[in-house]
Amino acid sequence: MTQQTATFINIGERTNVTGSARFRRLITEDNYDEALEVARQQVENGAQIIDVNMDEGMLDSEAAMTRFLNLVAAEPDIARVPIMVDSSKWTVIEAGLKCVQGRSIVNSISLKEGEEQFVEQATLVRRYGAAVVVMAFDEQGQADTEDRKVEICKRSYEILTKKVGFAPEDIIFDPNIFAVATGIEEHNNYAIDFIEATRRIRKEMPLTHVSGGVSNISFSFRGNEGVREAMHTVFLYHAIKAGMDMGIVNAGQLGIYQEINPELRDAVEDVILNRRNDATDRLLELAEKYKVGAGQAKEQDLAWREEPVEKRLSHALIKGITDYVDEDTEEARQKADKPLEVIEGPLMDGMNIVGDLFGSGKMFLPQVVKSARVMKRAVAILTPYMEEEKRRSGVADKPKGKVVIATVKGDVHDIGKNIVSVVLQCNNYDVVDLGVMVPSQKILDAAKEEKADMIGLSGLITPSLDEMCTVAADMQRQGFTMPLLIGGATTSKVHTAVKIAPNYNGCVVHVDDASKAVGVVSNLLSETARDDYAARIKADYDEMREKHARSNRQAKRQPVEKARANKFKIDWDNYVPPQPALKEQKVFTDYDIETLADYIDWTPFFRTWDLVGKYPDILHDEKVGETARSLYEDAQKMLKRIIDEKLFKPVGTVTFWPANTINDDDIELYTDDSREKRLDVLHCLRQQMIRNRNRANYSLSDFVAPKETGLHDWVGGFAVTTGQAVHDLAKDYEKKEDDYNAIMVQALGDRLAEAFAEHMHERVRKEFWGYAKDETLANDDLIREEYQGIRPAPGYPACPDHTEKATLFKLLDCENKIGLKLTESFAMWPAAAVSGWYFSHPDSAFFGLGKIERDQVEDYAERKGMTLEEAERWLSPNLNYNPAEVSREDAA
Repeated sequence: MTQQTATFINIGERTNVTGSARFRRLITEDNYDEALEVARQQVENGAQIIDVNMDEGMLDSEAAMTRFLNLVAAEPDIARVPIMVDSSKWTVIEAGLKCVQGRSIVNSISLKEGEEQFVEQATLVRRYGAAVVVMAFDEQGQADTEDRKVEICKRSYEILTKKVGFAPEDIIFDPNIFAVATGIEEHNNYAIDFIEATRRIRKEMPLTHVSGGVSNISFSFRGNEGVREAMHTVFLYHAIKAGMDMGIVNAGQLGIYQEINPELRDAVEDVILNRRNDATDRLLELAEKYKVGAGQAKEQDLAWREEPVEKRLSHALIKGITDYVDEDTEEARQKADKPLEVIEGPLMDGMNIVGDLFGSGKMFLPQVVKSARVMKRAVAILTPYMEEEKRRSGVADKPKGKVVIATVKGDVHDIGKNIVSVVLQCNNYDVVDLGVMVPSQKILDAAKEEKADMIGLSGLITPSLDEMCTVAADMQRQGFTMPLLIGGATTSKVHTAVKIAPNYNGCVVHVDDASKAVGVVSNLLSETARDDYAARIKADYDEMREKHARSNRQAKRQPVEKARANKFKIDWDNYVPPQPALKEQKVFTDYDIETLADYIDWTPFFRTWDLVGKYPDILHDEKVGETARSLYEDAQKMLKRIIDEKLFKPVGTVTFWPANTINDDDIELYTDDSREKRLDVLHCLRQQMIRNRNRANYSLSDFVAPKETGLHDWVGGFAVTTGQAVHDLAKDYEKKEDDYNAIMVQALGDRLAEAFAEHMHERVRKEFWGYAKDETLANDDLIREEYQGIRPAPGYPACPDHTEKATLFKLLDCENKIGLKLTESFAMWPAAAVSGWYFSHPDSAFFGLGKIERDQVEDYAERKGMTLEEAERWLSPNLNYNPAEVSREDAA
């Protein structure tokens, strides 16, 4: 460049989501820390103004602009340069202006919507004390010739200075820099038109400024950074001499005019100044020779980036690299005859390798989900072109098959379902995800409407098992024949065989983890393998039902009265129940996430991702260690962001009630310690397996002092959640085609909710109840439950009846106090939540109820005021009998 560039103001363009793929990726992935580094690098590289633009379809642009500029304001080494607030939406510009400290610049306003709106916006810009960029754009469109550029700028100048009162020095004209060397003859004069228009603007309106987006000039040579750098340098050399005094340009893509290779410089100058008719052809001939130039970005200096685009896309898929997917997909699309060829070619080549590695155990779920993120982003870029192709041809491409998948009615848990969806989509199956809490008929209607090949059901809580039976029966009643897939944490192959499959004549298959889904679906859709596969499944499930029936006949239980006689006996004569220090219900809002993070049990986190092993040993596991370490590192980054930005708002509540056991298996709660007025009753269930004399048949009621002892005992209750923000943030990532981070957010939300329960229990023992004030346990000790007391949850092994949760939520007033509510199947919403009871006795312990007989179910139904059928439905997984068979026997 010449000495004249000393007065040129360089506007950094890399903080613009429309101009920088890397910055767009960082913002859409909510990685604002690294996005700030992009701004910092721009300033360090010589940018005297930074242009900030958040105009991206999947972004909340106003929120992104506000958040980023507030962060910039706290960084002195960035905030020392002016901010150019850049957007095509006025609301985004105004949001940015409210955040900027000091003098700012608005980019941009124009006459394209007429003079009235132009004056209104200019008036607001002046009120904010900002300078303004004015585009050469009016009601007829963008100015492309020298005369049109000058005409529109003159008209704008007259309005701004005479009607609005703008000082000429606060006006920056952008007369539009367009691409040259495109092969279209009408474009050949675009650069010289800009240069000559600049000369006239600065002469006729001398106090104003002229700017432009310099990288536009070289757009036809994208991918060839050597030529682009030369074009930018030559263009600016001439534009600055003509009076251009600022511009949006990457300082790293500027060279020195005199140091450009003379051969390249002459060819570029011929193009910029339109000196020869064959200028474009001559530059194209030279382009390959100068492909790798000094201005090439460092982050692209990787060996695999030198490969053909097809190999680059496959490599990015296998490695889960998203950095270059936008540009590579576009390059591949332009190279292919049809956009679908990009999917069927390099993208599926990469995903086939991923599928093979995953299927052979050489690649693991977190890596597959990262690969899916690349695939989804590439497909999102290609989709509009494919839709247009289909519209023109009338021929639609077909996936391998279509699966309608849903979490059943009453259940809100969807991490597992989401993982299965990702894995299937990676293998070119079309997945229609209906979400959570989906009624049976809606699932069946969707399957018909979508012409699905099969239905997949998911659920976590035990009532979901019964709902799955309902869906299967509805499919039978309505004449469905397609396969039915069953999955979820509480499901099992045995339950599927015994309880669900008998309701439906079609093929019912239990899928126990995501890695099996592709194999199951592939077999069920294969014309050659389908019938044999379905027959094997049916035979396997028939045998399993028979084994289960034999096992039940052999595993007799004792009558409930005998079980009660063998209850766990505590020496109440030599025990004084501790009185809680907390006298009233306590509610916690916006609990400190950093505190909760210290209580996370990481082992279940890895299980969420189908990585089996105990933390921290799993990090060094010979087979999955490398993947586990990478996953853990990503989790720590996300956790840090959640903590730093306070993305989650944990809330919770805890209280204690005076309590005593009555009638062996019920716990009576009282309004106060006078114990004269009953508040409510907790209904407990007792183990009925036949025990020897040294082992008791447990019930939770055994751990609370019987009323006849005269002891004043207590029971606590709690509910905690990391809140709606977990769901919302995960959905934001899903909208950005980023399933990896969506699942990561959900998994961390669940872990933090469990950590909240662990931490709250510790406070209960040491502070709120105070019976273990001197407890000193490490987190590993807490995970191993080496503390005094227990916190059983309704719906889990010791008290499997989910309906007891209604009592807990009513007593705690959860919905009003902390916004936590129950679905019709007693699942908690928001889903990242934990609730339960507190028992303090030193001998209290966790146990599993196991199978129970009809005599206890009848007694339990009577105590709860339920019908026998209702009780059997809620306790279905624990029944040691088949209600239908018993009913037939009774009828006979």
